Amino acid sequence: MSPQAAVRSPLSLFELAGKVAVVTGASGAYGRVVSTALGALGCRLVLAGGSQESLAAAADDVAATGAEVRTVCRRPDSPADAEEIVSAAVRSFGAPHLLVVASGHNHPDKIEKMSLESWQAVIDANLRGPWLMARAFGEAVGDGGQGRKVLFVSSVRGRHGNNQGYSAYCPSKGGVDALTRVLATEWGPRGITVNAIAPTVFRSALTGWIYADDERGQAARQRNVARIPLGRLGEPEDLVGISVYLLSPASDFCTGQVIYVDGGYTAG
Repeated sequence: MSPQAAVRSPLSLFELAGKVAVVTGASGAYGRVVSTALGALGCRLVLAGGSQESLAAAADDVAATGAEVRTVCRRPDSPADAEEIVSAAVRSFGAPHLLVVASGHNHPDKIEKMSLESWQAVIDANLRGPWLMARAFGEAVGDGGQGRKVLFVSSVRGRHGNNQGYSAYCPSKGGVDALTRVLATEWGPRGITVNAIAPTVFRSALTGWIYADDERGQAARQRNVARIPLGRLGEPEDLVGISVYLLSPASDFCTGQVIYVDGGYTAG
């Protein structure tokens, strides 16, 4: 699109109709809303996750937008898993244009109490999985990378520490930040952009306890909200707008960026 056309028709910068999108962690809170949004914009989707029941519910949301959708009941735990997720897209719709890696894991514990196995599980889910998905995506795209886009999910914890036993989670997300930058430089000449969003706490199955009205939830919520200038915790829907931007032609000159969607948490 020419610069003049973009100025005269700015909404066309967000045109995604017909694009093939792969979303891992698609049955999670963020994965589900971004998949539905992409479906509403006319994408054809392949949703991956570890629970067939949850995947089916997410697929129903996407199908309700009128979009074509397929599911793969796998997490990107191994090279074979990642390759099968991407291959499902290739078989159904052709080489994917968009990759959203929304799968992840956390197991908070003080370092003295955390087992190596628990630490490794967090690192594998949050860093190894995105690396495997990116590799499979790059292989499927081949030399035809122009306009392809990758979106990782990092966290404010990739930048800030946490005194609640995050010696696995924080390093894993810091690794995602580094992976975002290195793939942006490696794939830039092929026309592939790679970015990450970095939320603060938002409502999900993992964080639902913070939103509860019991004493534990209220204390945690108060502690977190006190550091957020906008004065509230996040919702999955807060991440949709920036995700659409980073997956659409509107962001064609934006790559290697970790964008904080945190109510101002990292500003203070």
